Parts: sequence; C-alpha cells; structure tokens
Amino acid sequence: QVQLVESGGRLVQAGGSLRLSCAASGRTFSDFAMGWFRQAPGKERELVAGISRSGGFTCYADSVKGRFTISRDNAQGTLYLQMNSLKLEDTAVYYCAASLQITACATRDRRGMDYWGKGTLVTVSS
Repeated sequence: QVQLVESGGRLVQAGGSLRLSCAASGRTFSDFAMGWFRQAPGKERELVAGISRSGGFTCYADSVKGRFTISRDNAQGTLYLQMNSLKLEDTAVYYCAASLQITACATRDRRGMDYWGKGTLVTVSS
C-alpha cells in the first residue's frame, strides 16, 4: 500500500504559475509509475501528465503540453507538477495517482491506476 497526499493548490491569477506536490509513503516510491489527473466541475476526470518509474518518460494532455511539466524525486518520494501560463480552463481538482503495472501514458485515463490521493483544488481567476 502507498499513501498519497497532494498539496499546493490555491487561487491563482490567469497567466500565473503554480507548483503542485504529491508526497508518497508506505512503500518504495520508485516501484510506481505516476500520473496527475484533474476533474473540473461537471466534467470527467482526465489525464494531465504521466511519468515512468525512473522518470525517463513523460506524457502530457494536448491541452497542457508546453505549459505543464511533470517530474519526480524518487529519493524524496515526491511527485511534482509545475504549471505555467495558467488558464481559466485549468480550474479543477488535481489528483496524483500511482500504478504498479502500467503508466498513465499507456491508458490516457484513470484505468490501471492503483492508488489515489484525495486531491487539491486549483482555481484560476481572471
């Protein structure tokens, strides 16, 4: 079992930047491929970015590519999402998720993810 706790979500102005963190505990962090997902009000949960166990491979939703960067620090057991040039459409609850067998990049959705955090709210204002 692994526990995931997101942090860093807050109100931010459009065009600004924000860094989300996901702290993992319970077992070896490097065993997991990781992903960031988000869910906006009235919409389906969608993949934002994924990263392989070693951090050597990443993928991004078309809507965030070039603006967001996913990274991980396996020594610290922490996953990050650096968000730049934020838009109103980025407003959502952001979740980190972990998988022992598959990357979020392979499915492009939440299928195959074994563990989830409770989420952190990001609100982008004009």
